Amino acid sequence: MDEKESMTALTLLFARAWHNEEYAVRVLEDDVSRKLMTDEEYESICSHMAGGISFFNPQFEGTPKQALAHIAAEYLCPSVLSRGAFTEDSLRNAAKFGAEQYLILGAGYDTFAYRQPPYAERLKIFELDRENMIRDKIARLARAEIIPPQNVRYIAADLTESGWEKALLQNPDFLVRANTFCSLLGLVYYLTTAEFAKLLRTMSGFLCEGSTLVFDYPNKSKDLRAEKQAALARGANEPMYGRYSENELIRLLSDCGFRVYEHLTPQETASRFFTLYNRANPQNPLNAFENTSLCLAVRK
Repeated sequence: MDEKESMTALTLLFARAWHNEEYAVRVLEDDVSRKLMTDEEYESICSHMAGGISFFNPQFEGTPKQALAHIAAEYLCPSVLSRGAFTEDSLRNAAKFGAEQYLILGAGYDTFAYRQPPYAERLKIFELDRENMIRDKIARLARAEIIPPQNVRYIAADLTESGWEKALLQNPDFLVRANTFCSLLGLVYYLTTAEFAKLLRTMSGFLCEGSTLVFDYPNKSKDLRAEKQAALARGANEPMYGRYSENELIRLLSDCGFRVYEHLTPQETASRFFTLYNRANPQNPLNAFENTSLCLAVRK
């Protein structure tokens, strides 16, 4: 696995682990993420983040742990937690109305399958990512003595390469006629409009009518926090590309065979997912990124 890819994935894993470890009232319950990290990895990210406080907030004054809590609340957690909570809420509803499969595109260290609630046990869960990522994740699960549930399947494929869907369609357990719930989290930012459209058309080609797609995407609002994240991404040779207005996104999805069923603005995201947490933790409130929106689309 590429070192930069590994650090990005570990940082997302850390954000979920930190939130679950530090707070009693949570946006997303995830008691598995910390188990997938070594103590050395966890402490190293803690130290690295706290040491970078001058980049994130030059005027900050406080202890290293206070600095880490500030960075986590301002930069690491809002998008990761809200999109995760939105996805799991949406999946629960989709399962009530007939979803049979859950396809996680770019699964990384996603932990849903290893803490799945009873309703998910009847779903087939497909985690699709690059082979090296899957291999590393399986090794981490084994080290944590977590046995993958019987309804989980791993699909080695690179979403940036043409024909990636063949690996999925060749798996005998994936049924193209079955109602499928798909998540595509944290990836649209790094795709050009043409690449995003190609991905949507590919998915439209094998998803049956009524299947669901959930994703987060960059809107056209400005956010100073997001600009700093984009600068870090460029430094890691992971540039972020196009932004979309809600109307532009609706047209793009429609052209590719999807219709928008639910759309959350940053304000709606904060109200829905951060209110209870913020009441319990006013010292480190979470605020949704102004340039990030959430979308649930259905295959027409």
